[in-house]
Formats: sequence, structure tokens, C-alpha cells
Amino acid sequence: MAAEIHSRPQSSRPVLLSKIEGHQDAVTAALLIPKEDGVITASEDRTIRVWLKRDSGQYWPSIYHTMASPCSAMAYHHDSRRIFVGQDNGAVMEFHVSEDFNKMNFIKTYPAHQNRVSAIIFSLATEWVISTGYDKCVSWMCTRSGNMLGRHFFTSWASCLQYDFDTQYAFVGDCSGQITLLKLEQNTCSVITTLKGHEGSIACLWWDPIQRLLFSGASDNSIIMWDIGGRKGRTLLLQGHHDKVQSLCYLQLTRQLVSCSSDGGIAVWNMDVSREEAPQWLESDSCQKCEQPFFWNIKQMWDTKTLGLRQHHCRKCGQAVCGKCSSKRSTYPVMGFEFQVRVCDSCYDSIKDEDRTSLATFHEGKHNISHMSMDVARGLMVTCGTDRIVKLTSGFSLAGLGPHP
Repeated sequence: MAAEIHSRPQSSRPVLLSKIEGHQDAVTAALLIPKEDGVITASEDRTIRVWLKRDSGQYWPSIYHTMASPCSAMAYHHDSRRIFVGQDNGAVMEFHVSEDFNKMNFIKTYPAHQNRVSAIIFSLATEWVISTGYDKCVSWMCTRSGNMLGRHFFTSWASCLQYDFDTQYAFVGDCSGQITLLKLEQNTCSVITTLKGHEGSIACLWWDPIQRLLFSGASDNSIIMWDIGGRKGRTLLLQGHHDKVQSLCYLQLTRQLVSCSSDGGIAVWNMDVSREEAPQWLESDSCQKCEQPFFWNIKQMWDTKTLGLRQHHCRKCGQAVCGKCSSKRSTYPVMGFEFQVRVCDSCYDSIKDEDRTSLATFHEGKHNISHMSMDVARGLMVTCGTDRIVKLTSGFSLAGLGPHP
């Protein structure tokens, strides 16, 4: 059984337990069934499948259900065994799964959107199914009546969603790179604030209700941590992926963030350290180190009879500098830069060798990852993507996620 992995010595990297194959198109969601050796998947091939582990150790589908439209998003509530599946045609369908996970009954259809559903969350306390879609809106519907309770529209596709069950705050990421914080009511909503920091479309969000931290991943290959609870607008930038960040999971007990990118990269970030906020980039008409003019500073160029230089920025101090004064590159993990980035010469000299020690570990999922979910108690991760493969991996545990000695 997968739950027995803790009895074995932890390896230095995640271990592939099973590879689930059989879908005919991209797998858009894969969710681990708590306390069961099972996985629920939804795919562009219009099927929902429940895979249970057999005595042979292989996963075989115990439920195979064909939908009218490609499946684009999914949510599963284990206590009530309810599955909500979003489709390419904008509808959300609700099912109830039997206790032995061998039968699935259709409950109702929710006309939630006019275009592809991108994310779904079910709230048992309010009996709401909340969803976002490519019709540029977030909608919340009553699961008792099936009626639409409210909608809020954005200027671009709504791509991802998180929800605080206590306060009824919804966080919606969109394709313009903006995150909107909404307070949902029974028949209305209000915009609390908008968060701007990414240079690409928001692909995933993760909300930690304990520390009141929001994490966002985007097509600019970066992750931003937003301190919502502190209300200081404090943000931390994390750069370590080479491709679009597709999925996030924050482990509150170990203060670690797990992120996956579409090229198969899996990163585990240590958030239990004192990190520095990246500085705002300063603007100047001349290099703030050597005072040589930048190319748009016509007056100084004329006065000094020199050619204008291209403007760059030091990632550590934020100053506007020329290429000559920022010729060196360095990692600076405490500020989230796991890659080598441009720093000015004086900042480079101030960075000690111990400052370059990585605060994240990186692994290869070895397949395209568009969605990831975790069962932290059992140290399990499931990933899926456009290569039609679902991978079940162990080696992630509360005792210490990432490499073990």
C-alpha cells in the first residue's frame, strides 16, 4: 500500500510509485482519494475515471464515465464523496461516488459558464459550488437548488481560483496577470483589492488560511508570495523554474512550498527562513553608479559628448545601472533568485559564499505537468499533463519534504 512508504528509508529524491496510462487526450486534473489507494482523473478525452490499486500493484479504472464535453477542471469533497467536473462547454456536473468507489451517480448540472471552466471549489458550509471560466467570470451556484447566486466579470479569462471558507473571500487569477480578491455574499460580491506583480498570465494559486498567505504561479516562470493577513502588501518573488508554473501546494506544518512547471520541474522551497523582499526597480536618466547617461538622456549625452548607454537593473539593490557597472551575475536565494541574475558590482562584492546557498531543492518529474495534488500525511504526490500520463510519486513527507540525507 502507498501508505507504507514511511517504513522504508527515504531516498534522496522522489520515487515514482506508479504510472497510470489509458487516457486518449490531455489529463486536466488528477486527485488522490484520502485514505484510499485511489486516484480520480478528468481528461480532455471527455472521461472521468476512478483508478483503484489492485493486488498486482497496478491501478485499474473502477469507474469510467464519458461526458458530453471535454473535462477541464475538477473538485472532489471526500467526506460527502461528491465530484464536481467542469467542462469545455461551460457546464459543471455533480456526481456522487459510492463508498467502495465502484459506482458514480449523476446528481445535477450547473450552467455555470458560457465557455471553458478553469477551476472549481465546493463549500459544504454554504452549499456553494464556485467556479471560474474563460467567459471572464467567477460564478457561485447553490448546490441545493442548482440556481445561480452571483457572477462577477473580469477584463480577461479567469484562469484559477482559491477560496477562504471562513471569510468567504475568493481569490481569482486571470490571464492579464492580475489577481482579484472578492468577498462573496449570497447574491452579490464586492471587490476588496487587486494584486499586480506578475508579467504573465496567472496559472495557479494556493491560499494558506493559517498564515493568511497567498501564493501565485504564472507564465512568467515565477512565483509570488502575497502577505494578505499582514496587510503590508509584502511580497516575495521566487524564481527557479524554466517554464510556466502550473501548480502549487504550501505545506503549513513544514513551511515548505511545492511548485510544478509545465516542463516537468518540481521545486521545494524552504519558507521557514527569513527571506528578503526584492526591491522595486529605480528609474534614472543616468547610471546610478558611474553617472554615464542612458540613451534617452539627450541633454547629458550632448553636454558630455558621449554615447548613451542601455539601462539595466541590479536585482539586489534595484538601482538603474549600465552594463559595465553590472557585468557580474550571482544567485541570491534569500531574495528568491535561485538562478544567476544581474547584480551591480558593489552588490556582487557584498554577497558572501554562504549567501549563495540554495534555499530550494529541484527535481525532475520527467513529464509535462499541468496539474498536481498532494496527500501530505502519506507523503504522496500525483501529477498529470498533456502527455496523457498520470504519475504517482512518493518521498514527500511532513518529516521533511525534499532530499533526505
